[in-house]
Amino acid sequence: MSAHPSLARAALWMAGWLTLMLLMSVAGRAATIEIDVFQIMELRAVIGLVLLWPLVHAAGGLRAMRTSVIGQHVGRNVVHYFAQYAWLLALTMIPLAQLISIEFTMPVWTAIFAGLFLGERIGGLKIASIVLGILGVAIIVRPGLDQVAPGQLIALVMAVGFGISVTMVKGLTRYDSVVRIMFWMLVIQGLIGIVPALWVWRWPSAEAWAWIVVIAACGTFSHYCMAKAMTYADATVVIPMDFLRVPLSAALGYLLYSEMLDAWTVAGAAMILFGNLLNLKSAAPRKAAATG
Repeated sequence: MSAHPSLARAALWMAGWLTLMLLMSVAGRAATIEIDVFQIMELRAVIGLVLLWPLVHAAGGLRAMRTSVIGQHVGRNVVHYFAQYAWLLALTMIPLAQLISIEFTMPVWTAIFAGLFLGERIGGLKIASIVLGILGVAIIVRPGLDQVAPGQLIALVMAVGFGISVTMVKGLTRYDSVVRIMFWMLVIQGLIGIVPALWVWRWPSAEAWAWIVVIAACGTFSHYCMAKAMTYADATVVIPMDFLRVPLSAALGYLLYSEMLDAWTVAGAAMILFGNLLNLKSAAPRKAAATG
């Protein structure tokens, strides 16, 4: 099910994704101080399903959630479950700046997988935008290259996993609605995580419950935003917009933790923005052709 191509609408939905992902980064770090990652992920799936229910009901209830591609949903969510686990685990092992730096190799994997399996064209401007985005991230966080910590390897696995997951979401939008994709994500990941969560279970404090609810809400509706964005534009157009999360994270760090912005951050953010402009320009001819 694809909507008519619209870069403006894709960008608007990605703005929702960015906001929710920033909130989830803060909540995830706070919650993992007290609660195991497996338990957080299980509670996120269960609470997220409750939060999603009004949209499921509006879409026609459980009958409307039937899908002819359940195998693709299972495959996508197995990959996404372990990528999400790696993200939360790495969040507890390495600095946030390093995690973001490694995470932003994801568009490279997404572009490769989308080209190989979805037939999306990767032109020169798209390649340039991805390169500029990654260079901008590297300028901002300036990760050390003298050694590779276990947390960095886990983060790299996470980035590849998310790249595969995002590509599979784009494929699923050809058959299923966004609400149906979200429904099966929460159901399948909830089933996957029951045993690990029970194994490490401890009752959360009131503060931890609050953070878990934030994680569940952000995790659920951020993916709704991402899936909606990809109904309006190719994965290789949508994902580089996520580069903006880096300068936005720097701004959030300044506001919440008094982390000062420096010239490197400004230069990297400018490079990221320029790369995104190139990416949007590369999609313009396709939009014109589709609407002409």
